[in-house]
Amino acid sequence: MSTNGLVRLLERVGGQGEGFLAYVGGLGFLTVDALKHLVLGVFTRPRLKVDETFFQMVRLGVRAIPIIALVQVFVGMILALQLAPVLADYGQLDKVATVVAIAIFRELGPLISAVVLSGFAGAAIAAELGTMVVGEEIAALRTSAIPPVRFLVVPRIIACLLTTVALTVLADVVGALGGGIVDHWVLQGDSWQYYHTTIESLAAKDFLTGLIKSGVFAFIIVLVSCYEGLSVAGGAEGVGRAATRSVVLAIFLIIAADCAFTAFFYFFW
Repeated sequence: MSTNGLVRLLERVGGQGEGFLAYVGGLGFLTVDALKHLVLGVFTRPRLKVDETFFQMVRLGVRAIPIIALVQVFVGMILALQLAPVLADYGQLDKVATVVAIAIFRELGPLISAVVLSGFAGAAIAAELGTMVVGEEIAALRTSAIPPVRFLVVPRIIACLLTTVALTVLADVVGALGGGIVDHWVLQGDSWQYYHTTIESLAAKDFLTGLIKSGVFAFIIVLVSCYEGLSVAGGAEGVGRAATRSVVLAIFLIIAADCAFTAFFYFFW
């Protein structure tokens, strides 16, 4: 490789590294700013808008219930169908409920729900805020001394956190139900036995593990989406790019965080 080629390569790598550090720094500043305004909105005036928070909860969470429930039913059914032949070979077909319950409550419930919400809610948040940036509504708020983070980002953070945790609980129950459907109709198992095995196989830490993960996943989704939306440049095309980037980056960070949490819980809990 020539000297000029090496210089261009180093410049490209350095530019990408600088862009990565700038992105991480921007997310960090947004996180600190959001947490500051969250505390200020609780204890000082102007207070956080409760009606706006409830509106975002309905928009980002309640409307996602059908798709989350449908996806998780199929996940539970697929998991039971895949496990049944293997467990039958070892004479442990009655353990289908145990494996499905642990897999859903610890892992697949929060993970699949977060991935679906990153496309359902994350893209919507990024597109909405990006459109406001293009329409100079964000600039108008700043000109009027109204912090955009306080009135636009914080309600979405609260709404996304609450609804993601609630949807994870729903996903856990529905996913286990999907496994029960296969156990009853395909494997000819007893429904009451499946129910009791599911309850007996779950510990409190299995449930809490999923809820902790879901809270972190929600925080990732809303922060990435808000940051991408508020950083839009380039008009309508930039809004589309922001929505796409928010989904891709949120899913990547969710899976990375899930891997880290799973390793931590494996060794320390």
